[in-house]
Amino acid sequence: MSAPSTDDNRDQINFISVDSAPKRFAGMVPQWRGLACLVLFSALSTTLLWAVNAPPLAAIFPNHDLVFSPYEGYHAIAIRIFILSFFIAFAAFSSATIFGRLMFALDLLLCYAAICAALDVVNIFVFRLSGVGLTLHLSSIVSGLVGFAVYSWKLLERGRMPARIPIEHRPVSILRALIRLGVTTFIAASIAIHVGSLELSIVAFMQRWTLLGGIGPGVFLFLPVLFAQLYLLAIYDVYRAKLPVFHPPVSVIVPAHNESYIIEDTIRAMDKAAIHYGGDVFILIMNNNSTDNTADIAKAALADCEAAKGRVIDVPKPGKSNALNAGLEAAETEFLVRVDADTLLGEDNLTRAMPYFTDPNVGVVGGVPVPPGGALFDRARLLEVLVKHGFYSVAMASVNCVVGIPGMFVVYRTEHPRYLGGFVEGMNGEDTDISLRIGELGFHSVVDPKIRYISEVPASYTHMREQRMRWFRSIYHISSRCRDLIYGEGKTLRGKVILPYMLINSARRAMLVPLVMFGLIELCLGFNPESPIVWQSIVAVMTGAPALVAIIASFLNGVPKGVLALPDYLIFRVMRAYFTLESMLSISVDTKANQLEIATRLDIRPTGPRRVA
Repeated sequence: MSAPSTDDNRDQINFISVDSAPKRFAGMVPQWRGLACLVLFSALSTTLLWAVNAPPLAAIFPNHDLVFSPYEGYHAIAIRIFILSFFIAFAAFSSATIFGRLMFALDLLLCYAAICAALDVVNIFVFRLSGVGLTLHLSSIVSGLVGFAVYSWKLLERGRMPARIPIEHRPVSILRALIRLGVTTFIAASIAIHVGSLELSIVAFMQRWTLLGGIGPGVFLFLPVLFAQLYLLAIYDVYRAKLPVFHPPVSVIVPAHNESYIIEDTIRAMDKAAIHYGGDVFILIMNNNSTDNTADIAKAALADCEAAKGRVIDVPKPGKSNALNAGLEAAETEFLVRVDADTLLGEDNLTRAMPYFTDPNVGVVGGVPVPPGGALFDRARLLEVLVKHGFYSVAMASVNCVVGIPGMFVVYRTEHPRYLGGFVEGMNGEDTDISLRIGELGFHSVVDPKIRYISEVPASYTHMREQRMRWFRSIYHISSRCRDLIYGEGKTLRGKVILPYMLINSARRAMLVPLVMFGLIELCLGFNPESPIVWQSIVAVMTGAPALVAIIASFLNGVPKGVLALPDYLIFRVMRAYFTLESMLSISVDTKANQLEIATRLDIRPTGPRRVA
């Protein structure tokens, strides 16, 4: 694969589109708002920390946090003060009216306070029965997780979100997935407990150099060991498949809005992939309300193709989903390939992807995007995609729990998106939405780490910010639209486990920068003198587990040079976390909360594409 042409700089072109902030659900956030939120958060945190450490409140809160029952030991940070300060600051600068912000803040605070009070009451009850209370460290972990959950669910309830739709869930056997998940979890837990019981010199070394903090080596190891096992199972599945040669005709739809700087390279790469593939490849360039000469360049490039055939179709209504749906309607083949206009296919991408569809139970196939290299964020992006797409997504495929495959390059059976009504319009995350719903129809999603293609990476801070705000809002849009999976009766791992986890993880990421700032305030002003690991815990949040997983992902994907980008990646993670906070601030908030679990469910009969048992 060759890198995209640099004759035209993408960041000199207006990359803002109707998808940047869907008008019904989000607004453009000025850059000062995120900074103002952090300033208010810092002021609130400092004030509350000072209050609980000064007489007479110090006698009421001897643990230097808003804790009302006797806990033993110490904590790394005063997590409840942190959560409450963040809730107030976030609500104060959320996208709502003044009254809406006030109601949002009260909802967050009262819900969190009620749960923490219940936790303290339980601890008092346990203490009176046994004479031994829970540890403050455990209380902090639970209080933090509760804070993440309350934040994500209240934002989902009060944010203006896509309407709930009935999700057709076709029960299929999950016994194999449960056995795999159970065995790998047991092995990971056993290893974590065993390592945690050892007095290893490396643990002291990692704590001294801020790689571990106070979470303990067992907790530190559990998730990497679990996902490494799942990854190896997924690779085993790919190896065992022994796929035959399969090259049916395919239609490639390419939504293109002002892509004159790269569309020729995109088409040329697809033509090379078509030559390698050997089957008929029809390229449909969906010219979506472009104001440049995208259409003319695309027509000339299509005319020069050696193997692929194609045409340009004008789609005047702006919005990527409009272009995708027009392409879906125009496609005349059994299989549909979606490619973003700034993606350069690898020569063997179609050749590797299509044989998976000889298994009638496979519904979606994707791969791993890689950056062109050389631009500001490309080194960090390389590790990011190796971790997310080349490690976690591959691992999740082994237990059929892939939620979404990115639309940069993905293959479907054409009948599936048609049956599901096409790609959703007016929200972020249309690619994840369609993959998720195909999976719930009972079809398997495959992520092949050897399918690699070049995907453009924004070259400026402003463009990166716009892209990530779109991406990070999508989990809320998808969870709202597909909340049937969360609240419905269907026993689906995606709905009951993966989507809630993704929401909580989004909340954790939005709070990462404030969390680091809070730890520095506690450390520098001496508000937590009993804890010996405050500064180690602060740095470990950003370096420990992320660095370990990034190294594992680099070697498993055969890209050991990725380790050299570790400093870039760790810095990029902090910037990415700040973009998550700004993205959440962009969500429009109502004065009233929606009852997410209440909705009229339609009777859906499984008359569409069926999974073969």
